[in-house]
Amino acid sequence: MENWSDYVDLLKPAGDIFGSGTAPVDEALRATLYRQFAMNLSQGYMLICQTDPRYPEWVPFENSTFLLQPNPDAVYYYTAVDGAGTYRVTGERGNSPVAGFAVGNRIIGMSEAFGKGFGNYDLDDLTIAADGSFEVLFSAERPAGWSGDWLRLDPEADFIMVRQFSYDWGRETDLRLAIERLDPQPAKPPVSPEELDRQLRQLFGTYVRRLSQIGIGAVKAAHDKGLVNACGLTTFQDLGNGQDWPQAYYEAVFDIGPDEALVLETDLPETRPYWNIQVIDGLWNQMEVLYRQTSLNGHTARIDSDGRFRAVLAHEDPGYVNWLDTCGRGYGMMIGRWYRCSSLPTPQIKRMKLAEVAGYLGGRSALITPEERSVAMRDRLIGAQLRRRW
Repeated sequence: MENWSDYVDLLKPAGDIFGSGTAPVDEALRATLYRQFAMNLSQGYMLICQTDPRYPEWVPFENSTFLLQPNPDAVYYYTAVDGAGTYRVTGERGNSPVAGFAVGNRIIGMSEAFGKGFGNYDLDDLTIAADGSFEVLFSAERPAGWSGDWLRLDPEADFIMVRQFSYDWGRETDLRLAIERLDPQPAKPPVSPEELDRQLRQLFGTYVRRLSQIGIGAVKAAHDKGLVNACGLTTFQDLGNGQDWPQAYYEAVFDIGPDEALVLETDLPETRPYWNIQVIDGLWNQMEVLYRQTSLNGHTARIDSDGRFRAVLAHEDPGYVNWLDTCGRGYGMMIGRWYRCSSLPTPQIKRMKLAEVAGYLGGRSALITPEERSVAMRDRLIGAQLRRRW
């Protein structure tokens, strides 16, 4: 073990990445980056110090506190696994629109090279009992004599991740689950000084910096593709999504002045089990989830009279239901998702003065009064806390 100051010194090079992105650099962005470093420490502790493939347990991964580009409708759980092991997952499905497992290695931030996705498994493809309970084994080969549900664990895998996407926050029944390793292990020992030294070196020395670099790089990549105030489709397979991940994303960098707005409009897939849109900042952080309307989904969005979806990104409430709040940031991104949809539309974006929005939208988009907005925001705040957040 080193002295504490030696571990803290490992954090110092993280500050060198400031300004390497495309977001305008000011004190607000600097403060956000430093907050992101603190957030990365908390998130990394869970992944690095609180998980062990011999003694698995689900720990928080991304959510409404660990904000580096999670889906605001989602909670993600993570456990370290050994590709040679056999694991049993039991639980209750709940009724959120999306719940499933992803198997891979080197989850985002854990290594310089992005890891691989080995398989995505929809929980609804398992045998769900009448009471919502389920049981499934993960292993490289189906265990002899096992006739129940089984999912392949690639020998190179070092994690299983769980995704749960919610629509009607706080009113749906959350997924509950537990994991255990079935091939025998010795009693769990206390962490050794040597192992803790390794964990702290990874957490302080590489994880904090690397995760922020990935976020900054993702914004820059969209910017460099020319997606400034314009949308493009992506799969994020370069960040570790497996080829079988049945979700496409649309993304756009926004760059607007204090009196400007963007109107995003798109056709909707005929079949759309789940879709959403969110606002993130120039460092790839989800904007404030609970107290600002920085996201909409297939439950909260209003579809226009012509069957299209339109949303207004603006610094101030434009008086339309489908407002996306920038939280005062003039530069950031919008990211949307099409999950298992029958088509993958690419939305169009129009930049205009905020004062011109009403004339452009006319009577096609639903209006909202200040009193109705207050009720909607209270529902958002309460629902965000009633659902499981981590």
